[in-house]
Amino acid sequence: MTLTKKISLEVPKFTISDFKPRSMKYCLIIPVINEGKKFKRVIASLKSYASRIDIIVADGGSTDGSTEKRFLKLNGIKALLIKKGEGKLGAQYRMAFLYALNEGYPGVITMDGNGKDDPESIPDFINALDTGYDYIQGSRFIKGGKAINTPLIRWFAIRFIFSFLLSIASGYLYTDVTNGHRAYSKKLILHPKLKLFRNVFNSYEILFYITARARRLRLKSIEIPVTRKYPKGKIPTKIIGLKKMYNVFETALKASTGFYNP
Repeated sequence: MTLTKKISLEVPKFTISDFKPRSMKYCLIIPVINEGKKFKRVIASLKSYASRIDIIVADGGSTDGSTEKRFLKLNGIKALLIKKGEGKLGAQYRMAFLYALNEGYPGVITMDGNGKDDPESIPDFINALDTGYDYIQGSRFIKGGKAINTPLIRWFAIRFIFSFLLSIASGYLYTDVTNGHRAYSKKLILHPKLKLFRNVFNSYEILFYITARARRLRLKSIEIPVTRKYPKGKIPTKIIGLKKMYNVFETALKASTGFYNP
């Protein structure tokens, strides 16, 4: 990768399947692993946005066939990245950020691959990047946003624990800091005092860390309204059990107190 010659990078090994050349100003990064039919519905829902943004799938190593190349190519996806090295969500973001930088995108938008994010906000993220914002956080809780079927315990934790911690750390009132529907400028991704390309960002660390640090580094930040919808019934999440919940809280606490600062 051409960027590795310029800065120090810690990025997992990954493969690239390019289906078409870059054609849009920005790209949409979708990290995914074994989301099955939910992911396929996400891809179908993005067809109408193909004229606004290039779409990159950052696969953590799915084994359910949902990221089959022919399916992605037929649905207008720009590229499929498959992580082969170590790491989880944070590693998927790092490989996708590197790919986006090498393709020349001045900014990226991210959304989950499990169907909870509504793509209707993509034009708003594009407009915010065009306006000069470096970190755009999607929020279901501000005016214009929609929180549909959010489990009560999760609603409480996001509003009064995670957002409280990271708002104090950042010096900015955030309301939805666990939401992965966001956008980042190239300036933020490459900021020398952030140093995002580090193996310490293995899972959720990178999300909380960016929130805690961006405003402190005078990177222009804002929240914009988005819709996040949980299906009725069983909560679709990879954070299951008290131990995992505590680990996520501990990660947010570390990000809030400077543990990951370079």
